[in-house]
Amino acid sequence: MELLRTPDERFADLPDYPFQANYLPLESGPRVHYVDEGPRDGKPVLMLHGEPTWSYLYRHMIPPVAAAGLRVLAPDLVGFGKSDKPLRREAHSYEGQVAWMREWLEALDLRGVTLVCQDWGSLIGLRLLAECPERFDRVLLGNGGLPTHELKIGWAFPLWRAFSRWSPWFPIGWIVQGGTRRRLSRAERAAYDAPFPDAAHAVAARVYPSLVPVLGFNPRGSDDNGRAWRVLEQWHKPFICCYSDGDPITRGLDREFRRRVPGAAGQPHCTLRGGHFLQEDDAVRFAQLIIATCKPPSCQGLE
Repeated sequence: MELLRTPDERFADLPDYPFQANYLPLESGPRVHYVDEGPRDGKPVLMLHGEPTWSYLYRHMIPPVAAAGLRVLAPDLVGFGKSDKPLRREAHSYEGQVAWMREWLEALDLRGVTLVCQDWGSLIGLRLLAECPERFDRVLLGNGGLPTHELKIGWAFPLWRAFSRWSPWFPIGWIVQGGTRRRLSRAERAAYDAPFPDAAHAVAARVYPSLVPVLGFNPRGSDDNGRAWRVLEQWHKPFICCYSDGDPITRGLDREFRRRVPGAAGQPHCTLRGGHFLQEDDAVRFAQLIIATCKPPSCQGLE
């Protein structure tokens, strides 16, 4: 597998991203970068980003959650952020990304995990939960899903899939801005562009929208997700939906989780403010929900 690695100088002086870099070389080939903040003996909170972002997406949520005594881990998916980037399109697949992240999860031997996921972070994170449910304690799902070929999806996603595949212009910073209500600064948009200095480094960002198993596409991913749904339908641990009020891509998908996942019953589901990238629009409330869920008031201040 031919791999690219974004030069470190591309990540110098990014706004609000002071975190120490951690790297894990996988036996399968790529090197995975991840943020690891907070006490090492704290309850692990796994924050999984989606497409075409990277761990920078969680920069406003990591500090308060870590300050609450939780261990926050935010990896960059292979092909994104500071992680290695397979050069060839055929090196990228849904099942391959799940396998890479499972290898990372097991190498760190994370247990008692709170999964926080959005966008492709949910497609990957919920598959990880289904493959090793004993490692997870709860889920906070925002603006994501676990699609199969039966999913009816709105107009926005097919347009995004076509744009990502065919447009000669692919400005990732502006793409993130398009999914965010608040105005990103020029430096923030540049930070989203940082992992992708040229088209060769952006192969994954181009490919992943076409790997989502919907509308008759990618039946293999659909079958795997169907098996994951059968695990979720037996999941009795807390499952909390925290979708935003302004995402045209995932609007309404939370209803299926609340209906089918036993652990969703009686949970403090909430609606956050913002567009697709709710971590940019409502980071404070999202972080507060994680803290309240992992450390209820009766437990806070006792450690």
